[in-house]
Amino acid sequence: MTTQTLYLMRHGETLFNQKKKIQGWCDSPLTEKGIRQAQIAGEYFRQQGIVFDNAYASTSERASDTLEQVTSMAYQRIKGLKEWNFGAFESESESLNPSLPYGDFFAAYGGEKEAEFRDRIAETVFSLMKNSGEIVLAVSHGAACRQFMRAWAHTSSIDQKERLSNCCILKFEFEDDAFRLLEIINHDFSNL
Repeated sequence: MTTQTLYLMRHGETLFNQKKKIQGWCDSPLTEKGIRQAQIAGEYFRQQGIVFDNAYASTSERASDTLEQVTSMAYQRIKGLKEWNFGAFESESESLNPSLPYGDFFAAYGGEKEAEFRDRIAETVFSLMKNSGEIVLAVSHGAACRQFMRAWAHTSSIDQKERLSNCCILKFEFEDDAFRLLEIINHDFSNL
């Protein structure tokens, strides 16, 4: 069986990221910095000679707009790649977030339970990879990427304790129905 490679990437900086607003199923546009972050990620892929067979984005505009800055190829928008549903906390100040781990906190306010969210992301990505080519790009969200990492933490020794930054890229190998995290690619955006 062929080994596939998944590049799972967080979207670029958004207006709500800048304003420290909770952003799950609600959306806000990419900032100029976010657009430039996505372009830098695209430059990284080109410099590495990485050509995607398939590309996917969350149905959130911030994810599809990021993907469109990374590559000009055709792609599919996939609802299952959406961020955690934070319920009544959507678009509120991040200062209202509970301490980590969030667990099922948001479910009491109309959001998703953590395990259901993790399962949604893991099942969506698994299904996409089963029907894709060798090299795949999927643009999603910070908590979605983190939950996918947690779903497959038992297969990899690579981790990152700090928050996954905008346009962070997680490189996974997919073989024999299992994912293994190979690398976490963080770009230096300090001069943007």
